[in-house]
Amino acid sequence: MQVLLLLMVLLLPSGAGAEEIICGDEAKPHSRPYMAHLKIIRYHGRQDICGGVLITPQFVLTAAHCKGSKITVILGAHNVSKTESTQQKIKVEKQINHPNFIWNLHFNDIMLLKLEEQAKLTPAVDVIPLPGPSDSIKPGETCWAAGWGLTGVTEPTSDTLREVDLRIMDKEACVKHKYYDDNIQVCVGSPTMLNSVYKGDIGGPLVCAGVAHGIASYNSYPVEKPPSVFTRISSYMPWINDVLNGK
Repeated sequence: MQVLLLLMVLLLPSGAGAEEIICGDEAKPHSRPYMAHLKIIRYHGRQDICGGVLITPQFVLTAAHCKGSKITVILGAHNVSKTESTQQKIKVEKQINHPNFIWNLHFNDIMLLKLEEQAKLTPAVDVIPLPGPSDSIKPGETCWAAGWGLTGVTEPTSDTLREVDLRIMDKEACVKHKYYDDNIQVCVGSPTMLNSVYKGDIGGPLVCAGVAHGIASYNSYPVEKPPSVFTRISSYMPWINDVLNGK
């Protein structure tokens, strides 16, 4: 039954929306203080959500697919259905897509969000380190992804943050993704496991040994099993640093 449920989920079209954690667990409250929950109003008025990661008190890193007419970032959340005392809700002042983002190919699927005001760093709200330009993660390593999204085809989004461990795969495992580029992307999720992020997993971080190495980008459909594709953050560190430095 569990396998059938996963296959039904993976056959759904991909698109921007909530993190969908398959075979994950509820995270310990505020154990991932860098997590950002994005409430988006798209240009045609539809409401949407994405994941993101706080990298400085005033900048959140997410996927370029998460762009909208308005975005509000919620930090310090565990249960997003409640108004927790730890939460900070901050509007986005500026959305900065990578200049070479190609929507249909998912190339350069990365975006920086400048917040209207700096987040107050607390035990529930904190930044996460980023890799250096030459840092890499190797196939076989186990990393983590997290989010508040759907837990099944007929299930609602999760009110509480959930997390899942995912294995880094070699580029051959992503041969099903026609335009996969190992230089700027990471192949994530063993095809022999049920653990996965999928439909709407845009924007959430891939965290390896406490460092944010990836941003969830896409999976293809129809598809029977992982892996998914994450944007490789190390490849974009010069651009990220330029934006943070106001260039």
